Amino acid sequence: MVSVSRNSEVLPVPIRDDVEVDMTGKGRSEGAAEWVPGGPAAFDRTGPRIKAMLQVARYHGVDLDPNEFRAAIAGPVPSASDLSQWAQNAGMWSRALRIRWSHLLRFEHAGPIVLLFTDGGAGLLTGASTERNVVFLKSVDAPDDAEAVAIDELRLLQVWSGEAVLLRAARSYIAADAPFTFGWLIDLVRLESRPLRDIGIASFTLSILAILPPLIVMTVVNKVLQFSSIPTLVLLSAVIAVVFLYETLLGHARRLIINVVGARLDTKLNLHVFSRLLRLPLDYFERHPAGETMYHLAQVYRIREFLTGKLLSTFLDLITLCVLIPVMFYINATLAWMVLACAVVIMAIIFAFLAPLRRRYQNVVDAETWKAAALGETVVGIKTVKALGLEPQRKALWDERVADAGKARLAFGQLANWPQTLVTPIERAMVLGTMLIGAYLAMNDRSGYMVGSLFAFMMIAQRVAQPLVGLARLVEDYEEVGAAIGEAAGVLNRPLESSSNSAGLRPKLVGEIKFSDLTFSYIGTKTPALDRVSFDVPAGTMFGVVGRSGSGKSTIARLLQGINRDYSGFLKLDGVDLKEINLRHLRQGLGVVLQDNFLFRGSIRDNIIAGRPGLTLSDAMRAAHLAGAAEFIERMPNGYDTYIEEGSPNLSGGQKQRLAIARALIHDPTILILDEATSALDPESEAVVSANLIRIASGRTMIIVSHRLASLTECDQILVMDQGKVLDVAPHSVLLERCGVYRQLWLQQNRHLDGRHSRLAAVPPRPV
Repeated sequence: MVSVSRNSEVLPVPIRDDVEVDMTGKGRSEGAAEWVPGGPAAFDRTGPRIKAMLQVARYHGVDLDPNEFRAAIAGPVPSASDLSQWAQNAGMWSRALRIRWSHLLRFEHAGPIVLLFTDGGAGLLTGASTERNVVFLKSVDAPDDAEAVAIDELRLLQVWSGEAVLLRAARSYIAADAPFTFGWLIDLVRLESRPLRDIGIASFTLSILAILPPLIVMTVVNKVLQFSSIPTLVLLSAVIAVVFLYETLLGHARRLIINVVGARLDTKLNLHVFSRLLRLPLDYFERHPAGETMYHLAQVYRIREFLTGKLLSTFLDLITLCVLIPVMFYINATLAWMVLACAVVIMAIIFAFLAPLRRRYQNVVDAETWKAAALGETVVGIKTVKALGLEPQRKALWDERVADAGKARLAFGQLANWPQTLVTPIERAMVLGTMLIGAYLAMNDRSGYMVGSLFAFMMIAQRVAQPLVGLARLVEDYEEVGAAIGEAAGVLNRPLESSSNSAGLRPKLVGEIKFSDLTFSYIGTKTPALDRVSFDVPAGTMFGVVGRSGSGKSTIARLLQGINRDYSGFLKLDGVDLKEINLRHLRQGLGVVLQDNFLFRGSIRDNIIAGRPGLTLSDAMRAAHLAGAAEFIERMPNGYDTYIEEGSPNLSGGQKQRLAIARALIHDPTILILDEATSALDPESEAVVSANLIRIASGRTMIIVSHRLASLTECDQILVMDQGKVLDVAPHSVLLERCGVYRQLWLQQNRHLDGRHSRLAAVPPRPV
């Protein structure tokens, strides 16, 4: 037994003699091990923390992928933020934080929590006892049924500095998969209930304080002026000074809280929008102009302003009204009824115009969408516009779109002007009418107190009139925001690629691919792009795919990447149906090089290790050497730090393609897909890339989709496609002998060679 002291009390902590204790939770015994933090540092400083996260995630029903984390880790020991981000990427709720011993004692009945020790190890906190002032820890290597060890504050603080990771399954309604609706936004605001409560309390207090100045004015008029009471005036002055000071400080605090709430809502809204955007399928972006998508998403800013502006201010105005309206009736019920009647008339006018305004505003939305689509298309295709001299045509189109948008806005503005025109005299009557009638009542008041009451009422009425009108106009603002929500929802509520980042299997990919009777059609087409396609690709082979345009070559590559999953038949990777595999896990096992690859703004090194921020310059250099890009990178003035602008104007087509290949190879993918990767290259660049294919293909499955047959001659097998069907699968030499389509394509591309192949007899294609 080892005694652990807590102040004057001694707590016994059992330690078995046959247990090896270490700081990282790697203690082992032949029997049931009891473990406490302490001992020599572990040899593997990354393993314990990863094991702890895996166990806690599994406790909540989520399987994290260790390979995904190791690829992204930025240092020798994962930090709390690294671990938290790993769990968030898998769809869990997670927070990395630094907490105190007193906070740990609150987790008496909580699920397991990851504590990070100062030596790089980790432990699992499974509970706490406030009576004994101890927490219960388990080693990351302890069996599931092993009992936790009670540790007191003194012993734990010797190895723990306060770092912890909280995680659980994302079960809140405010989740990445929740549809983007007004109800979702209300729930988003409701999550800020505590600061909103503070704002409400502050607003209620300020409303109470707002009553005092009118009452003081009424007292001054009725008491001080009539009776020349100097002591009363001095007392009221002191009260006013205290009220003004308190109101200033409280108003300052309320504005600070409002700013914090607004910033938090803005952050959550933007994070949710961008997360949903990234999870939209590629098929959506291919069918919708970029400008249209960006315009719809830009409506989120209008929604944000409504949430943090009009909606919040109206909420505060309601609190003010709840306090001031009873005071108005207390001072003078007749004048109070006049104010309320004017407010009701204003509301009726605004409600009457809502339906026609909604229709006019929809025309504005449609016109602005088309205008944004024209702008976005011109910016994206500016190279083509300049090359073909299309400036006059694009300008004419832009002028037409601007004119349509201007007409729609003018029509909307003309109709929206009528409610304002009708409301303005009623607003004036609310203020001036009550003053005139109040003056008449004061003249007929024999008590003499009506004059002071009139002053007080007018001061309060000014504070009440504006919120009443604002409350009525909130409905009008809601109509515009409702349209904005509809526009943003038209993008964000599209079907996502997967229901959850954590969904799906994560098998270890070897590279065996099998298509079995697979049929696939694109949306809006009747002719299938792939019609009952069947073929096998053994692991570790070079496999070519060739065919005429529209034969289905690129569709095969899209299906392998999981871009489209609504096919019939079977597509299996290593015996597992591709539909069952987690999309993130699948794409991290793939390397993809397209015909036209996009390089991001940044250095060459950043582009090569994109998506793998934990990798170093040496990793980028190895990938560049394998892709044949090292020789031109090293000739550049800044080498791997050479900055690439948008559109890569300082790189040739061949250099961009080799960088794309290096980027695809940086994480050593199991399967490498080259989809027309050499079709846009000049002969010299194509020769460099083709010369590296054998070296690149070593140890992995390589799928080469190309219409240039010269780049496929070294493939182990070549698949010949025609009109979505498989014609033949065989090596290059065999296809020349027996596949007429392949032989015809070869002769068309190699007319400069001798005519020995042209004398080969035509052999009908072999059916599959």
